Amino acid sequence: MKILVCDDEVEIVEAIEIYLSNEGYQIFKAYNGKEALQILSEQEVHLIIMDIMMPEMNGIIATKKIREKYNIPVIMLSAKSEDTDKIIGLNLGADDYITKPFNPLELIARVKSQLRRYTMLGNYVIKTGIYKVGELIIDDEQKQVTVDGDIVKLTPVEYKILLLLIQNQGKVFSIDNIYESVWNEPSYSAENTVAVHIRRIREKIEINPKKPKYLKVVWGVGYKIEKNQ
Repeated sequence: MKILVCDDEVEIVEAIEIYLSNEGYQIFKAYNGKEALQILSEQEVHLIIMDIMMPEMNGIIATKKIREKYNIPVIMLSAKSEDTDKIIGLNLGADDYITKPFNPLELIARVKSQLRRYTMLGNYVIKTGIYKVGELIIDDEQKQVTVDGDIVKLTPVEYKILLLLIQNQGKVFSIDNIYESVWNEPSYSAENTVAVHIRRIREKIEINPKKPKYLKVVWGVGYKIEKNQ
C-alpha cells in the first residue's frame, strides 16, 4: 500500500520513510500542504501522515482540502504545544494523531490500524489486479500480499499458487491442476511438492494454520480459497 508523508522537517520525513518502507509500504514525500495535494492529484494514496505546522500551506488547511475530495485515512503529527490545532484537525476529518517525538512502533501500529479499518469498511476501491477475500488482499500489480494490513512475504511459487486460487474463489483445484498451472509441466508425483507449498502458505496467511480461514482442503479432491467473506 502507498503512504504519503508530509512534514517540513526533512529528517522526520526520512525517518518515517525508513520505518514504513521496512514494513513493505511505498512512500511518497511532501514538505508542505501544497506539495501533498499535488501528489494526491497524481498518485494513488491509501493513507496520509500530515504534520500540522508547515510553511505555504499547513496541515489543517491541507486536511480540509483533502476531505473535500478524498476519504482516505489521515494521521496528524503534532507537537505537544499544538493541542488546539490537533483538535481542529480531528474536527475537520483527520482520523488519528500522534505527538512528536513519537515511538516508531506506535507510529507503525497506528498506520496498520487505520489501513485495516479503511480496507474492512470497504472504502478501499478494489482496482483491476487486486483480489480480496476477507482481510486477505493480493495486489498483483505490486506482487504484494497483505493480511489484516500486514505484509506477507511469499516465495514466487507460493505467490503463484495463492494467486491461482484467489483468482478462482470457490473453485476446487486438484494437486495435479495446481502443479500443471504453476509449474507449467505435467505432474509426476506432485503431491508432496504441492502439499509442502500449501502448508507454508497457510503458515504465513492463517492465524491458525490447523483451522484455516482462507485456504481450505476439500478432502480427496484438492484445495480452494473460500469465496469473499
